[in-house]
Parts: sequence; structure tokens; C-alpha cells
Amino acid sequence: MSPPLRVLFVCLHGAAKSVVAAEYFARLAVGSGCDVEVASAGVEPDEQIPPHVVGGLRGDGFDVSGRMPQPLTASAVARSDVVVSFGCDVETDQASSTLIRWDDVPHVSDGYEVARDAIVARLETLLREMSADRARSMRD
Repeated sequence: MSPPLRVLFVCLHGAAKSVVAAEYFARLAVGSGCDVEVASAGVEPDEQIPPHVVGGLRGDGFDVSGRMPQPLTASAVARSDVVVSFGCDVETDQASSTLIRWDDVPHVSDGYEVARDAIVARLETLLREMSADRARSMRD
């Protein structure tokens, strides 16, 4: 059995896009049978997740009410197989992590549903690609 894929989602404040992405990616992965460890972080983390994000996620079946945005650390990046950045510069050791930039995702503050839908569409594609890559590497 192979180890879980470790995916880190990063946005500026670690309180909206990265949190939405982490919650949905974990759910999608379970639904597809893909073993993942998911985390979110912010380059300049806020003190809390904004109420509209907590409420939007609650409406989607996620409870992040007690969670605090986490700071981006070099060790978190180093532990990750894939780092997805939402408009942030993140330095990775390319030998250990793949960096993906999603710089054109709408701001959650401009509308939770629009941002969520854009994020989830990309997550579904990412999960399919990661699952296919993992299957190929297991055959080789």
C-alpha cells in the first residue's frame, strides 16, 4: 500500500480559498477512494476564518468553526507532495513537491458560491490527474 498523497493549499490569508479547497478535496478524495492528507495555510494568515466562509462551508456540510488559519511554513511545504497556490508565491524544492498555481480563482469575498464552484471544478480535475499519475507510477 502506498502512502497517502500530501496536498497543501495556500492562499494569502489561509482563511478562505485554501480552506474551501482543503475541505472539498478531502471529501472528493474519500469519494474516489484516493488516500490523501490535506492541509491549508496562509502566507499572511488571518486571526480567524471569516464568518461568511464558515457559514458557506457549514451550508455545504463542513464544520470549520473552531479552526484557525495556519501560517505557511517551509516544513509544511517540504512535507507536501503537491502544493496548490491561490495567487501566492510559494517556494518549493521541486525534487519533493509539485507546485500548481491557480491565480485566477474568484475571491471568496466577492461571492462564496462562485469561488467555491471554481475551486471545486479545479479540484475534480486535479484529483483525476493525481489518481491517474499514482496508478501509472504503481504499474511502473
